[in-house]
Amino acid sequence: MEIVLPIFLLILGLFLVVKGADFLVDGSSSLAKSFDIPEIVIGLTIVAFGTSAPELIVNIISTLSDRPEINFGNIIGSNIINTLLILGVSSLIYPLSVKKTTVWREIPFSFAAVLVLFLVSNDGLLLGLEKDSLSRIDGLVFLVLFGLFITYIFGLSKVSSGDQFEVKIYPLRKTLFYISLGLMGLFFGGRLVVNNAVELAYRLKVSEKLIALTIISSGTTLPELATSSVAAYRKRCDIAVGNIVGSNIFNILLILGISSTIKPISFDKALNVDLIVLIFATAFLFTTMFTGKKHKLDRFEAVILLVLYLLYMTFIIFRG
Repeated sequence: MEIVLPIFLLILGLFLVVKGADFLVDGSSSLAKSFDIPEIVIGLTIVAFGTSAPELIVNIISTLSDRPEINFGNIIGSNIINTLLILGVSSLIYPLSVKKTTVWREIPFSFAAVLVLFLVSNDGLLLGLEKDSLSRIDGLVFLVLFGLFITYIFGLSKVSSGDQFEVKIYPLRKTLFYISLGLMGLFFGGRLVVNNAVELAYRLKVSEKLIALTIISSGTTLPELATSSVAAYRKRCDIAVGNIVGSNIFNILLILGISSTIKPISFDKALNVDLIVLIFATAFLFTTMFTGKKHKLDRFEAVILLVLYLLYMTFIIFRG
C-alpha cells in the first residue's frame, strides 16, 4: 500500500505531460503562423525552454542540496535520451525532414556544447588539479555561449518561414493561453513524475547515480518525448527536431551554466563514459543527415537510434 499513492501521482504526472505537450504544439504552431516566424525558431526557444523546465528545477534543487551526481547525471542522461530515444521514437512515427540551417548550425552548435562540457568537466585531469569540477567561471562561460545561441535564434526569426501547410491560427490571447497551459502542464506533470519516480526508486534502494541517469533523466525528458512525438504525428518536423536540439543546448549551456554559477559542481570521472556516449550520439545524429535521404531522419535510422539507446541502458543498469 505504501507505493499506491506515488504510482497514482506518477500516472497523473504523465497525463499532465501529454496534455501539456498537446496544448504547447497547438499554441506554438499558431504563434509561428500568426507572426510568420519559422517554426524552427519556436521549437528552439519557447518549446525547448518549456520542455527543459523540469531539468532546470531538478538541477537547481540538486545544486542547493549538494548532489553533483544528480546534477550531471540528469543533464547527461536527458541529452542522451533526447538524442537516441526521443528522436528515434519521433522519426519512427514520421520521418523527420531537417532544414539545412539546422544541419549545419544548430546540430554542430549542440555538438560543440557537449565537447566544451567534456573539456571543462575534466579540467582537473587536463590541468593536473586534485579534482574535476564546473566552477563559477565555467558557468559564466556557458551562459555567454548560451547568449550567443539566443542571439543567433533571434536572427532566424527575421527570416520569413515560407511554410505552406495548414495550421489553425487562434486569436493571440487564446494562443498565449494554450502555450501557458501547455508549459504549466509540462512543468507540474514533470515534477510529479520525477518526484514520485525517485520516491519509488529510493524505496527499492537504487543508487543515486543510476537514478539520475535513468529515472530522473527519463522523467525530466517526458515533456520532450511528448512534445516531439505529438509534433511528429502532426508532421511538424521543425518543432519536433528544434525541440530536441534546442533542449540539448539549453540543458548544457543554460541549466548547467546557472547551476555552476550558483555553486561549483564537482564532477565524477565515472560519468566520462556517459559523456563520450553523448558525444558519439550527437555526432551520429549529424552523420544521419547525409545517409539515406539527405537531411532527413528516416525510420531505418530511427531504429538504429533506438537500438543504441537500449544498448546504453543495458550498459548502465549492469554498471550500477
